[in-house]
Amino acid sequence: MSTAARPRARMTEGPVESTLLRMAGSMLIGIISIVLFNVVDTFYIGQLGTIELASISFTFPITMLVISLAMGLSVGTSAIVSRAIGAGNHQHVQRLTTDCLALAMALVALVSLLGYLTIDPIFQLLGANAEQLGYIHQYMGIWYLGMGLVVIPMVGNSAIRATGDTKTPSRVMMLAALLNVVLDPLLIFGIGPFPRLELQGAAIATLISYSVTFLFALWVLGRREKMLTRQRPTILNLKNSWLALIRLALPAAATNMLAPMTAGVITHLIADYGPQAVAAYGIGTRVESLAMIGVLALSSVLTPFIGQNSGAEKTDRIRQSISFSLRFAILWGIAACLLLISTATAIASLFADDATTIELATSYLWIVPFSYIGFGLITLGSATFNGFHQPQQAAKLVLIRLCLLTLPLTYSGSFLWGLEGIFIGIAAANLIAGGYSLYALMRKKASLNKKPRINKPLKEQRSIPR
Repeated sequence: MSTAARPRARMTEGPVESTLLRMAGSMLIGIISIVLFNVVDTFYIGQLGTIELASISFTFPITMLVISLAMGLSVGTSAIVSRAIGAGNHQHVQRLTTDCLALAMALVALVSLLGYLTIDPIFQLLGANAEQLGYIHQYMGIWYLGMGLVVIPMVGNSAIRATGDTKTPSRVMMLAALLNVVLDPLLIFGIGPFPRLELQGAAIATLISYSVTFLFALWVLGRREKMLTRQRPTILNLKNSWLALIRLALPAAATNMLAPMTAGVITHLIADYGPQAVAAYGIGTRVESLAMIGVLALSSVLTPFIGQNSGAEKTDRIRQSISFSLRFAILWGIAACLLLISTATAIASLFADDATTIELATSYLWIVPFSYIGFGLITLGSATFNGFHQPQQAAKLVLIRLCLLTLPLTYSGSFLWGLEGIFIGIAAANLIAGGYSLYALMRKKASLNKKPRINKPLKEQRSIPR
């Protein structure tokens, strides 16, 4: 294959801060579109009633659990493919990309089958009653069947981002989000010739929209970037590719899954305060994901940026990226906090008509945003360590926040101050864990000053015939 067909290591050139901002700006469009899927669904389903909104809120932890698996695979794919690109090993890039997609497809089939067969016991465990289970079946029954259309494009897009191209996946995600905006009201409420499908309509609209990203990601990887291969892998090649991915993806997926699992526990705890409280928590977390899109956008490009520069042995650029990400997390957290606490009631009113739900959602948006600096430091810290191929350290940051802090603090807060105590516990966990993340990042940056070489050649490369 000619050199011109190979993906160029775009992230090893140019000013560091402007490169990261440009790529994060492109990713912002894609992340807005992902959040837009959830916010639009929440908005329209909220028009059906409080019970329907509470029912869909129960699905958030489970859908996010599955998406977290995809995110873990995406992080692993981005890290190993970007380093191979930085090292200039195109044949290994093709092998890794193809094998990563194959592993994602196999896992999707397994998880979707298990999820479909366990809808009742899982959601009963979360605290859903019989009426809510009926609505949950309408949504999740369809969502599980089309889960591959959601998960596989995420892994494919991460391979595209590993080349330094953040514009293409972002634009196609925005197209898919706009399609969902159009289809949601048509299928939920039965406008014009469309049947009224309510929650089933929301699930169908999401899957139709994601099919656009599914097809486009495969086209970009296979035809434009030439990152897929039809060559049948040897057992050794496949073993090395999957082990390289799993070594990074499993810790990332496990820690990503901890967030929705923790959200599930918190949802169960909040369910004791009534359906309005569950609906309010769903509103708060959805708005939160939109408020933190800047941090999420930067984190999505930080891993491949460090991966490429690690493969190219450009340590100075990595040090600059860490310094910039710390400043960004602090400034964005302050701005997001000020915006939400000043508009909390107005935002909550967009998603609910019930006065109690609005009041409780406003309470969430008055308390938790004060911890967004900590949330940002944890998110960017985890992305940084994944870029270094240090998934254990990345996982440690998340484990401290969710297991050691969030769960005990929310239970203690509930006992002491009720529902608001739960929100205080979430905020306190973010701030404490954020402080530890800052300490870990500063230590990592200092260690780079002592090491002229931060990476070793990939073992997987030696198994690929040249």
